[in-house]
Amino acid sequence: MTRRAALGIDLGTSSVKVVVLDVDTGQVLGQAGAAYPVHRPHPGWAETDPQEWWAAVRQAAAWARAAAGEPQITGIGLSGQMHGVVLVTAAGEPVRPAILWADARAGDELDVYRGLEPALRSRLANPLSPGMAGPILGWLHRHEPATVAAASAAIAPKDWIRARLTGAVAAEASDASATLLYDVLEEDWSAPTAAALGIRAELLAPIHPNSLAHAGELRADAAADLVLPQGIPVAAGAADTAAALLGSGLTEVGAVQLTIGTGVQIVTPVAAPTPETVAALGDPVSHLYRAAGPGDWYAMAAGLTGGQTLAWVIGVLGVDWAQLYAAAGREPAADDPVFLPHLVGERTPYLDTSMRGAWTGLDARHDREALLYAALEGVAFAAADGLDALPGIPPSGRELRIAGGGTTDPRFRQLLADALDAQLAAVEVPSASGRGAALTGLAVATGARSVADLGGGGAVEPVAQPGAHRELLAARRRTYRVRLAALRAHPSGESSGRAASA
Repeated sequence: MTRRAALGIDLGTSSVKVVVLDVDTGQVLGQAGAAYPVHRPHPGWAETDPQEWWAAVRQAAAWARAAAGEPQITGIGLSGQMHGVVLVTAAGEPVRPAILWADARAGDELDVYRGLEPALRSRLANPLSPGMAGPILGWLHRHEPATVAAASAAIAPKDWIRARLTGAVAAEASDASATLLYDVLEEDWSAPTAAALGIRAELLAPIHPNSLAHAGELRADAAADLVLPQGIPVAAGAADTAAALLGSGLTEVGAVQLTIGTGVQIVTPVAAPTPETVAALGDPVSHLYRAAGPGDWYAMAAGLTGGQTLAWVIGVLGVDWAQLYAAAGREPAADDPVFLPHLVGERTPYLDTSMRGAWTGLDARHDREALLYAALEGVAFAAADGLDALPGIPPSGRELRIAGGGTTDPRFRQLLADALDAQLAAVEVPSASGRGAALTGLAVATGARSVADLGGGGAVEPVAQPGAHRELLAARRRTYRVRLAALRAHPSGESSGRAASA
């Protein structure tokens, strides 16, 4: 008997992953990935030709289905990188390369947001970033008016893949809420914000209300490309973080999950916003987005100081990852050096692209192992800053799930438990966003209408709790924050002596 399966397409920044999920058991039957380039035609720009995405999807889908034993595909789901913009014609054809979340060209457009009426600005409920779709679209209207005039819609990356699959151009709530063009109380586009940026209102496509929604069927040309039958139902799909929450089973309000990959993400499902909770956010430093399920939401602290910082450290100090994580087991001391890990700026909670890093408090007796330990500790402290910025998270007695390749070493897990003052439990869900994408496909294959209908995520296992070093690390974090404030106050380094002695 041929197995029935859902196929999930997870469109990342530099590669796509395709996951094949058994419809009856929810088990991953096979998965595969394929890469594509990120083009940087000017400093600070980041673009990809959507046709390169499609070529990679075709390849990865063929490999994943082969790895799964060529099951019958009965539903297709999606997830994808957030915030980017694909300008398309009415037929879904791109009119220029996609502009990605890592693009910084639209910094001047943030001044438009700062000039919005406070009541209007508060209903966007998110910090300002030039890599979000609103600022990007404002920039395109100012700098590429002819290109914009040729477009019928501006959609997110994964929404373009859906348009390529079905022929229908539409947006979806979990990505729309991450554009700085979405009114979180109306749960729809913010027409006044679009007008302030000079954005043509008709570019904002109709929004599918949730990720599990049926969004069309696989059309003939896409079916031929993927070697699949025409007419397979396609889900609206989810933004990658929302898909990862779905894939790992993090759906209960108040639960918290920390992921360390290239950067740091800390997410927690929250209740739907109200006028009172939105007003209380003030000028937010964390994000508030729609989750995958109908009416579901999550808050997120997003940091830049994860794996990319640690990769720089091991390169500069000439060690490998095993040596780095071995240093996490070192006995810390009050007078160890303190590492400020913000090499490329920071998002939550500082929202400061000018922040830079340093080893501070160096002494002639400090060796390479001390510097490695300080680097891991600094990343943990940066994660703690993000955790503290999330609404509703208690200052102590915290319980966190951890995921991502940066949290697998038991010595670093213990350091994280001490630095965050939290009990940690590991969730084992490889390719969580890919599994989440496949689960949206499972929803349209089976008629599931809620997240609960799709079953749970991976197994959760307690792995660390605050130990003997908790109080010492609390004191060292206070020192870290003093030195960080000193460096931010004097970024040119004229007060480096002050920072070292603070």
